[in-house]
Amino acid sequence: MQYLLMIYQNEAEYAKMDPAKGQKMFEEYGVFTQSIIQSGNFKAGDRLQPVSTATTVRVRDGKTLTTDGPFAETREQLGGYYLVEAKDLNAALAIAARIPGAKTGSIEVRPIWVYN
Repeated sequence: MQYLLMIYQNEAEYAKMDPAKGQKMFEEYGVFTQSIIQSGNFKAGDRLQPVSTATTVRVRDGKTLTTDGPFAETREQLGGYYLVEAKDLNAALAIAARIPGAKTGSIEVRPIWVYN
């Protein structure tokens, strides 16, 4: 089964991070990513640009409305994701717990709804 592991962090706090600590986290992500590629769990994953680059799209009464930024104000922003293959939710949760960002932010785990 596939799961989307969404990595949330506070962008303001991340921006204040000591450069050495940021480099260490970057390296930890590299090691983690390689480990899930080698185990066969990795399907896709990317880091996202800052939330300030986002545009929200809504269609109301047939009109497309766009708004700069995210839809809602939150303390943590979606910073990246991994799409993984795991045998069950417990296996997906175990993978999510190994993501370096789980130490400073949170990881939301959701099963993918596969359309037949």
